[in-house]
Amino acid sequence: MAPKIRVAISGGGVAGASLLYGLLQHPNIDAHIFESAAQFREAGVAFGINRSAAKALELMSGLPCLERAGGVPMVGVRFHLAEGVGAGEVVREWDTKRDGKAWDGKALLTIVQRANLLHEFLAGVPAERMHASKKLVRAERRGEGGIVLHFADGTTHECDILIGADGIHSTVRKIVVGDDDPAAHPRNTGWWAIMTLQPYEKARSSIGNGPVDIDDAREMSWIGDGVFLLHNILSNGTIVQFSVCSKDENADGKPAWGKKVSAEEIRRTFVSAKRPAHMNTAVEELLCDQPEQPIIYLYDHLHASTYASGGIAVMGDAAHATTPWQGSGGGICIEDSMILSSLLGQAKSPAEARVALKVYDQVRRPRTQRLVDSSYTTGQILMGQYEESGLDAEKLRKALAPRWDFIFDFDNARHREEALELMRKEVAASG
Repeated sequence: MAPKIRVAISGGGVAGASLLYGLLQHPNIDAHIFESAAQFREAGVAFGINRSAAKALELMSGLPCLERAGGVPMVGVRFHLAEGVGAGEVVREWDTKRDGKAWDGKALLTIVQRANLLHEFLAGVPAERMHASKKLVRAERRGEGGIVLHFADGTTHECDILIGADGIHSTVRKIVVGDDDPAAHPRNTGWWAIMTLQPYEKARSSIGNGPVDIDDAREMSWIGDGVFLLHNILSNGTIVQFSVCSKDENADGKPAWGKKVSAEEIRRTFVSAKRPAHMNTAVEELLCDQPEQPIIYLYDHLHASTYASGGIAVMGDAAHATTPWQGSGGGICIEDSMILSSLLGQAKSPAEARVALKVYDQVRRPRTQRLVDSSYTTGQILMGQYEESGLDAEKLRKALAPRWDFIFDFDNARHREEALELMRKEVAASG
């Protein structure tokens, strides 16, 4: 029997955990996961798993994880114009009740809390495969393709394959593309957001019973002049996520990750007589009940020339950090895990595992980098700052209409088969 292929995953968030979940289904893989923090945890709030990402999760036998994590399927997604001529109009909508047949019974979007999903991915992982307080400082390549990982605590670990799922600050990305490459470091877009999780009834009393209804769960968004507001439901209907976004032109491209803003600045930015009264109330009651709130700046990555170098690769935010405007960063990460675990699961040797990483780069980089570009432009549209649409309702409809097609309508089953076929050809050619 051939020795198992030793895979090390650096990064214990949802990206790394979902990859480990997929890899452990393959008997040819000996996988371990390393987290720099003292425990495996997710600092983010919630994200959406769209229907194409849900298919990727299904291909990994992972849909039960989403269900156990309390994911709430959205009946629909709706974008409104918040101000100007036509204020209040719906400028883009998906409605699975109205268009049910078009979705083949699958939820368009499921909102899930990151920490809950992480817990489910790791629930059945043997303790000896999970290593906390292991901050990777360097990876030493040795003969025959072996890799020695060196951690900040002085320990080491040997593997055949290293996958960097270590997020936007990725150490592994710098190894793959080179520390002096501009693409090695994340870029501050200047956009910033405040996100809060509120009990269902409290959020409902502020936002309204109609917009917040677990029996008719919808993600609702409002497009304003330099502002964007959104709310959705998660955790089996017990929690509502409420988010607001604006832009700080002075922070664009600057190395700032966040700051505190006062309740008065929040009012000045997001409360306006021109905007819907119930959203003004939500801002006042859900965000201005404290003297100040923390904000986070929204970052993305310049395009990397590759996601793989020999036996080392990056995935998720380490490969293609994106702004959240199309709500698909989490779903794209699940797709990465599905493709990587499928390809590595077919490898019979470390050499074939390196071929798997080469194929992964070829099939995933175009799609993921397209999302990074598309999300940035979508952000301009949703903030009312896109020159071709501004705050004109009809122009917004035209601008937004096709933007999610390449995300929602993607065939992940076919994507996997094409990747596996490409790997078979590459292995045959190299053998």
